[in-house]
Amino acid sequence: MPSLGADMTTGTLRKWYVKPGDHVSRGDVVAVVETEKAAIDVEIYEAGVIEQLVAEPGQQLPVGGVLATLRADGAPRGWVRASPAARKLARERGIDLAAITGSGPHGAIERADVERITAATEVPLAAPAPPPIPPPPTLPPPTAPTPERSGIRHAIALATARSNREIPHYYLETRIDMRASLLHLEQLNAQRPIRDRILPAALLLKAVARAPAAVPALNGYWLDDGPQLQEGIHLGVAVALRQGGLVIPAIHDVDTRPLDDVMAAMRDVITRARAGRLKSSEVTDATITVTNLGDLGVETVYGVIYPPQIALVGFGRITEQPWADAGMLGIRPVLHATLAADHRATDGHQGAQFLTSLAQLLGAPQTL
Repeated sequence: MPSLGADMTTGTLRKWYVKPGDHVSRGDVVAVVETEKAAIDVEIYEAGVIEQLVAEPGQQLPVGGVLATLRADGAPRGWVRASPAARKLARERGIDLAAITGSGPHGAIERADVERITAATEVPLAAPAPPPIPPPPTLPPPTAPTPERSGIRHAIALATARSNREIPHYYLETRIDMRASLLHLEQLNAQRPIRDRILPAALLLKAVARAPAAVPALNGYWLDDGPQLQEGIHLGVAVALRQGGLVIPAIHDVDTRPLDDVMAAMRDVITRARAGRLKSSEVTDATITVTNLGDLGVETVYGVIYPPQIALVGFGRITEQPWADAGMLGIRPVLHATLAADHRATDGHQGAQFLTSLAQLLGAPQTL
């Protein structure tokens, strides 16, 4: 059972699309897994042959539970994807990596997965039985929330609790003059039908994806007690669900995609997220998250990092504010941008460089 987000502890297998003996390629959808938030299409990250379907439809498994076994192309039987730290710990503790499904990127087994299996198999020392506890007084049952909303809120609670418990956040904020960006969009959209117009949100995503070129240390994960930086820049986009709660699907390779393509991808992923039709790669591959609450009237957002990522960028509403330029005071459309970053991976100097790069990119939107 892959980890389809930091807030996931279990998942229910709903459907298989493959059978033993089938050859699969990277990116093939092989199963549907239902989480507390949505039904997710599970993709294969390695080409190979399905050896055995271990789990059956309707079965609920914890993250790390075995769904099936796959023999990778060109790999001997029993080969698994695992980090060096996970392999070392598994050897020390005599644990078979083939019995673990990883929670890391692309299903890789991380050190924490091995530690979780070890903790689950440890037998505590016997202790005297505590005295019986008298039953509590009978109280009327509380009014239960709707199951769908309850599940989503529970999942979000787990993720935010883990983030605040494990990640030493630091926050930075800057104001960005959006005059050039809004003028650029006005010119781009002048001859377009409404359905093809580019929204400011797409331009913001493109700028965020280009900013890590100046500070690559903010694009990646914190795993195995260290940073694991990523080359691909996959932006997690926080999407509010109609029934309450949110999901954070990823738009891949935003830094290399044309602005029109980014806009189309943003529309597509938001539509499918609200319809519960996301792929596993879209909920596990994000390397940095963007949250935008400007359409709700919020001016400044201080976000919570979504583990194992190490940074989150927040945008508020564009408002007209006093702005001094070359000794002249005027009114400009101003955007409040914030960065929440993991202090284990970066420091305030690097965070400031990131926000400075972001402001420069939005000041020269034609380069995006």
